[in-house]
Amino acid sequence: MAFSLETVVPWGRSFAEYQAMFNLTPSDLQKSILGCGDGPAAFNSTLTQQGGRVISVDPIYQFTAAAIRDRVTATYDEVIAKVRQNQAEFLWDRFQSPEHLGQARMAAMETFLADFEAGQAQGRYVTARLPELPFSDRRFDLALCSHLLFLYSPQLNYDFHLAALQELCRVATEVRIFPLLELGSQPSRHLDTVLTTLNRQGYPTRIEHVAYEFQRGGNEMLVVSQPKDGQ
Repeated sequence: MAFSLETVVPWGRSFAEYQAMFNLTPSDLQKSILGCGDGPAAFNSTLTQQGGRVISVDPIYQFTAAAIRDRVTATYDEVIAKVRQNQAEFLWDRFQSPEHLGQARMAAMETFLADFEAGQAQGRYVTARLPELPFSDRRFDLALCSHLLFLYSPQLNYDFHLAALQELCRVATEVRIFPLLELGSQPSRHLDTVLTTLNRQGYPTRIEHVAYEFQRGGNEMLVVSQPKDGQ
């Protein structure tokens, strides 16, 4: 199925948010990292400036910076209006208001947009999407997936979640997923069954508390490791 930018609501997060969402330590940031579904986040740009090794994948990278910027502009007011209507679903300590949230998101997206063309030329922004990634086995030490898996459980079924996680485990030694809630701050309907299947297949999994909570109750990430030798 063809991918259309008109179906996307670009919403970029900052480097500091990635650090908090995924419990990223200084040693983690020295690893080779895959950001899956990064969209217009500032993580790649900022980490690259710090000397890190990171590749981001997202289907929106097939479009130009100008087209992505136009889509951000076209959807921004609608997103902020929805946040304002549902303020009770969020904690307002990191961000003081929907307007402050919008300012932070726009700053992150501007960082991404300023870096996008150079990053594409350097191979840091790759057009791809789950559940198929154009990388060799164990290409990365760490794969991060923010606000895609589990968040969109009503739209993405169990089979997609399982295939996506298996693919992330193919290309990375460790996988971290955040958050584990659906939109509406409800526990993902797929989480338990996905964990049961991964465990049965030999993948060690654990859920870790993180130092980030914007969705109420959304302060946990899933960590999936490689099967132990012999499994």
